[in-house]
Amino acid sequence: MARHFRLALFPQLPSRQVLFPMTVQTLPIDLYTWGTPNGFKASIMLEELDVPYATHFVNIGKGEQLKPEFLAISPNNRIPAIVDPEGPGGKPISVFESGAILQYLGRKFGQLYPTEERARVAVEEWLMWQMGGVGPMFGQLNHFRNYAVGKIPYAIDRYLNETHRLYRVLEKQLGGRDYVAGDYSIADIALFGWIRNWESRGVDIAEFPNVKAWHDRVDARPAVQRGLKVKAPTSFDLSQDKDAQKILFGQR
Repeated sequence: MARHFRLALFPQLPSRQVLFPMTVQTLPIDLYTWGTPNGFKASIMLEELDVPYATHFVNIGKGEQLKPEFLAISPNNRIPAIVDPEGPGGKPISVFESGAILQYLGRKFGQLYPTEERARVAVEEWLMWQMGGVGPMFGQLNHFRNYAVGKIPYAIDRYLNETHRLYRVLEKQLGGRDYVAGDYSIADIALFGWIRNWESRGVDIAEFPNVKAWHDRVDARPAVQRGLKVKAPTSFDLSQDKDAQKILFGQR
């Protein structure tokens, strides 16, 4: 099935035009996103690469991620997704799943994703650790702690304990390291949006000084701050918005 490579249904920011000594990306990459930890992965990466991109906000509280036009590029109906009009062979390509987006952009522009195999394996290990562990476990804790209609102590304890375990794993990994896999990489970008805001998870960051130092180090990067500013012009309170809860929690 042919994929649609432009979605006019979502609010758009002006294209961010960048001048290159040698032009690598002449047309802006389309970024479809919302202000979530996964969404920030893509915006931070694009800012770090300093390539032109255009932002389209997909209001996940209104169900815009379920529209056929968006499903054509993100069949899992999740943000973020990108469309690169200058993909392999000069033809457009769409990429969904935040980890795949980071890998694609890292390969294309040859930055923040090493080519030497041992270094690449180390980055991929921690990228997959975030995708398979930190994201899902933190997300479940957030749901049962902040959004579940009935508080279930077992569920809250289960995911809070696992969240603490994951912070502890990262704390140990960052002992004697500035970044999670050696040099700053897509692994750090993937983790940053999830590790921050520990207060909302009931985590005392004083228990994890290496994590706090790493967080501050990443947070101080200008591109990271620019990427965090890629937020929708409107928002919703998921704890109070029953319609948004039905959309986000009631899909089958």
